[in-house]
Amino acid sequence: MVDVDPYLHAVLVLFGAGKKEVSASDIVAVIKAAGLEADEAKAKVLAEAVKGVDVEKLLREAALPVAAAPAAAAAEEKKEEKKEEKKGGDETAAAAGLANLFG
Repeated sequence: MVDVDPYLHAVLVLFGAGKKEVSASDIVAVIKAAGLEADEAKAKVLAEAVKGVDVEKLLREAALPVAAAPAAAAAEEKKEEKKEEKKGGDETAAAAGLANLFG
């Protein structure tokens, strides 16, 4: 499991709740509501870091590679199946040829 910082989670929760600008006090409130001890300095630094950031755009851009991964995996799986089918055909032909030698 990926360990994600609770302060980043707080920003995402606030964004999901419709808050466009996140303050340090908002982050602290979410952290405390989760039952954790909040570090005011961390909250202040993060609030400044996300000021003016388009969180919705970041989430859309992050979702694109994740959504593309299953499609790429399925395409790769089909390639592997085709390779195995070709190999299987060669083995069958070789076995038939050997049977003719002894048969």
